[in-house]
Amino acid sequence: MKVKIINKSKHALPSYATPLSAGMDIRANIDAPITLEPLERKLIPTGLYIELPQGYEAQIRPRSGLAIKKGISILNSPGTIDADYRGEICVILINLSKEPFIIEDGERICQMVIAKHEQVNWEEVKILGETERGAGGFGHTGI
Repeated sequence: MKVKIINKSKHALPSYATPLSAGMDIRANIDAPITLEPLERKLIPTGLYIELPQGYEAQIRPRSGLAIKKGISILNSPGTIDADYRGEICVILINLSKEPFIIEDGERICQMVIAKHEQVNWEEVKILGETERGAGGFGHTGI
């Protein structure tokens, strides 16, 4: 599928690392390094603007390498970019480690997955259909 994109960054367009990748790496577009202190969160610009078709969203997800090696994650993971949003894509990074983390210009800070979604029309009822699980919630199936 084709998606319109404006690239005001100094970097190449997002791309898939392998032929079967679901996510594209997104890079920081900053003028100077940004230090992210332990437990600190900051909004990191990318210089990217997109126009998604109706019925699609862009999901912003953490990069597993940054998460396991450096403790860096996306605060509202996954972040959602709606089809009607036209502003710059910015990413809320958080440092969950005990050490400061320096974000460099061009660093791969997250992944973007384009996903189809549906909108619902609610049907208000008095009773829901029964299932084997029923109201069993968190931890109901054991460890």
